[in-house]
Amino acid sequence: MENDKLTVPYIVYESAMDRAERRDRWLIFVIVFVITLLVASNIAWVVAWNQFDYVTDDYSIEVDSDGGNANYIGQDGDIYNAKDQGETEKNEQDT
Repeated sequence: MENDKLTVPYIVYESAMDRAERRDRWLIFVIVFVITLLVASNIAWVVAWNQFDYVTDDYSIEVDSDGGNANYIGQDGDIYNAKDQGETEKNEQDT
């Protein structure tokens, strides 16, 4: 009863271990490659979504009364004050 154990020759064991080591190296390489691609993809999206939008705003505000002020609220919520001489200045709002 004590000799019921299967014995595997040493060369078979070594070849199985070599295959396992090659497989493990390949899997580690694939995991590192996938993580690198994930980081590169995230960096690309961050760069793409944070590009500056250069917008020029030309506002012409005319006031009907003498010396009065006119307020104009732009599309992005900026408030512009203008005097009747065509001078414009932008108000900065505290948020």
